[in-house]
Amino acid sequence: MSKKDYYEILGVPRNATKEEIKAAYRRLALQYHPDRNKSPDAEERFKEISEAYAVLSDDEKRRQYDLYGHAGIEGRYSWEDIFGGADFEDVFRDLGFGFEGFGSLFDLFFGGRKGVKEPKRGRDLRYDLEITLEEAAKGTEKELKIPIYETCDNCGGSGAKPGTKPRPCPECKGTGQVRYESSRGFMRFVRVETCGRCSGAGTVIDFPCPGCGGSGKVRRIRRVVVQIPRGVDTGYGLRMAGMGDPGEDGAPPGDLLIFLNVKPHEIFERRGDDLLCEVRIGFSEAALGAEIDVPTLDGPTKLRIPPGTQTGTVFRLRGKGMPKLDGFGRGDELVRVVVQTPTRLTQRQRELLSQFAKEGELIGLRYIPRAK
Repeated sequence: MSKKDYYEILGVPRNATKEEIKAAYRRLALQYHPDRNKSPDAEERFKEISEAYAVLSDDEKRRQYDLYGHAGIEGRYSWEDIFGGADFEDVFRDLGFGFEGFGSLFDLFFGGRKGVKEPKRGRDLRYDLEITLEEAAKGTEKELKIPIYETCDNCGGSGAKPGTKPRPCPECKGTGQVRYESSRGFMRFVRVETCGRCSGAGTVIDFPCPGCGGSGKVRRIRRVVVQIPRGVDTGYGLRMAGMGDPGEDGAPPGDLLIFLNVKPHEIFERRGDDLLCEVRIGFSEAALGAEIDVPTLDGPTKLRIPPGTQTGTVFRLRGKGMPKLDGFGRGDELVRVVVQTPTRLTQRQRELLSQFAKEGELIGLRYIPRAK
């Protein structure tokens, strides 16, 4: 598997669309296809661009690569898995190769392994976990109940009834694939299909295990304890290696991928590592100044309101926001004040406000000049 950056291999930006990726591959495949380019490095270059296209043209493989790089692909997908989802035949047909181009590609990657069926790595599992803002701020421990498929104890995963065993598929001779080749003039046509008799397993079971019905796996609930670090946000992912479904025939198990969603808070709005909240203050507090209690994740704290504060003024409380995910420091809390105009006044309050108005409430122009 190439260690070069797949985007650099195809010469496309990381935000390239699927159409741009396909167009880049079509151009490079035409340039480096071994049937057209006889230079010594053409075959290796063709393999590189085909591998890059196979990953980036598949939404799930591309997401794994964007998140974890080559580590998100290696060990997770076999060569057959990587190349199985890409529309090579469509591209080669556009280039005028027909099935011959696809057959050449198949030979390059799988030619030395024909007739060998590799054990398949276990399937990755996804779990979406919702936590509160307070849990995200302080970190937490959660016990999850994950439905998984484990190896059947009755048959040891073979799928066959105890005392019997699967036998090689007579249709594909145990390879799991059926390859059809034909020639028409100078053109060679190759088509590889999953064996319809064994569905790609390479074996057939005459006497299925009564415990698992022949699948070799049974569904169980696994309890998993996961540690949520401080400072996480929605979209943060945790990978628990080996906690996914078991692999086939001794292949490694998949991983458990946990994606977090932080629930909206009734008071705070998160902006990165900062928190924003709004508090109401009275007309007299805004005019004369005051000291008020404001909420924080650590409990109420004092905030001094200076005289003449206008509605919409934002005050910053240093270090009262979310912990930074790297463990160093915290964000700030931004407190926006909203001056609340009284709506129900006593007679005495009306008299006082009337007297205040007569002595000149506004200073300067009533209208607000437009910014130039």
